[in-house]
Formats: sequence, structure tokens, C-alpha cells
Amino acid sequence: MVLLCKEEIKYPITVMPSHVSLTAQIPSPLNGLRLDQALAILFPDYSRVRLQSWIRDQKITVDGKYLRPKDKVVSGQIICVEAHLAPQTVWEGQHIPLDIIYEDPFVLVVNKPAGLVVHPAAGNPDHTLVNALLHYAPELVQLPRAGIVHRLDKETSGLLVVARTLSAHTYLVAQIQAHAVQREYLAIVNGTFTAGGTIDAAIGRHPRQRTKMAVLAAGKMAVTHYRIQERFRAHTALQIFLETGRTHQIRVHMAHIGHPLVGDPVYGGRLKIPTGCTPELTTMLCHFKRQALHARKLTLVHPQTKKEMVWEAPLPADMVSLLEYLRGYS
Repeated sequence: MVLLCKEEIKYPITVMPSHVSLTAQIPSPLNGLRLDQALAILFPDYSRVRLQSWIRDQKITVDGKYLRPKDKVVSGQIICVEAHLAPQTVWEGQHIPLDIIYEDPFVLVVNKPAGLVVHPAAGNPDHTLVNALLHYAPELVQLPRAGIVHRLDKETSGLLVVARTLSAHTYLVAQIQAHAVQREYLAIVNGTFTAGGTIDAAIGRHPRQRTKMAVLAAGKMAVTHYRIQERFRAHTALQIFLETGRTHQIRVHMAHIGHPLVGDPVYGGRLKIPTGCTPELTTMLCHFKRQALHARKLTLVHPQTKKEMVWEAPLPADMVSLLEYLRGYS
């Protein structure tokens, strides 16, 4: 395990070529496989979805012929790929400060502040993390979602990993899909606990409020583990570990068990001030307008070195202050 803190070294970055020209021969072990399966093995830098799209767009030939993704290949056949990596977005780079925890030619690790949207969308067309990344590293325009392989809610702070090459992006996405990336959060929730536990409850789109998520029997599997870090009179600081990565997962799960996050404007319900609360804590709780959630630790296998790497980000000032007031009340 390699523990790294903020790096000051700047690395030269080579812009990924827009044209892809590849040639390979089907070896004996791949005889009889589907074409898309064989290509995924021969060209691991490219995702299977991308390779399938190139097959359908007739960018790939097998012995000079166009085949379908499901067609079987025979050992000795010659594969030729002539394709272009078109820019994935029309987003523009914008000069927005970034807190970069670590960088090398393959990955960036960013400590996102609360209030910064990750991806441009209808309500937030610009001034997002993507716009900041494209200004800092313009070559990311050629990667899906500018290299971002997972996301945080707008008002959640903490660590995000960004791929800088297509092969790194493919490798990191595969890790996330295999639940091999470890993400640890610090959450401050309403109510008290006697012990840690696990929440195993499927999550899906809310049937009536379409901007919200909810625990639903027909939803996608979602598993959240939590441990007690610190107890207060009417609140608890929890270490939270995600086994899956559903939209709003921690916020939905904690509200589901009756312990919504402090300040959560969507799932937190009506603000409750504990009996005998100090005036200072009352003011803090009334003015804490974002979910008290911080992605503080990220562990993954580096796409190039294949070594496990760990990054940590300190708590932001607003959560540090909230904890201090809660200790005073306790």
C-alpha cells in the first residue's frame, strides 16, 4: 500500500491521438470467440462498448470484411482497426481553482469542494468540475465525461479520481464495476447509535418525485456499511463505506433507517433542534444548508503501476466547525 498526500510535481502530458490504427492476428486461444470478446482481449485499452460501436460503424475489418459483434472469429484472421476518437463533449474549459491531491500522467485525484457540480447539465451548463478539468488538462476532452469515472453530489465534498488516458479510464471503470474501489466517507447524522451496521436496501428513482431517489423493492442493489466514529448527545459522526455506488446512496440509506444527514435539504426532513441545545449549536444547525458528508479516503489499484494507492482529504471547515459545536453541546 502506498499512502500519498498532495503532490507539487507537474508531469508532461501527451495528448491522445485522435486517429486509431491497430492491427492484430487472432491467436489460437481466441479461436471461436465472438468478435467483440476477442477485440476486448486484443485491445484492452479500449472498452467493449467502444469496440462494439466501431464494429457497427464499419471501422474494423476481419480479413478485409465487415462482421457483426456476435460473429465468431477464427485463429489466423487479421484484424484491422481504423477509427477516430472524436471529442466526447462540447464542454469548454473554465479557469476554476482545483485542489489537486495527486497527479501523474495517468490519473488525477481532486478534492472537490461542496457546492461544485461535477458534470454540466440542464440546470448547471457550466462552472462545473468538468469545465475546471478541461481548462487544467485540455486533452481530457477526448475521454468519456472528461475522464471522470465516478461522481459526488453537488453539496458533498471530497475525493474524486479522474483518468488522464483512455486505457486508465477503461481500467478504472472496470475496478468500479467490480466494486474494487474503496471509498470512505465521514457523515454527521441526526440521532444516536449503539453500534455500527450494514444497510442492504435497493435504490431506484422515486415513483412520484422524479428528482429524488428512494428505497424500492424494484430498485438496484445498494449496500452501505457504517461504523461509529464519535457520539454526541443527539447526533453521531459515522465512518461510511460504500459497497455499491447508487445515486444519493448514503443520503437515501441513512434517511431510510431514520438517521438523515445533518443539513440534507432533500432527504433530511424538518429541522429538529435537540432539547437544551446551546444557542451556538442552534445557529449552526439552522445555517448548515448542505448534507454533512465528505468523501475523505479513496483506495484503488493504479492503472499503470498496478499498485494499491490510498489518498486522504481533510474535513472541510464547515464540518470541522459543526463537530466542534456538537462536542460543546455534548
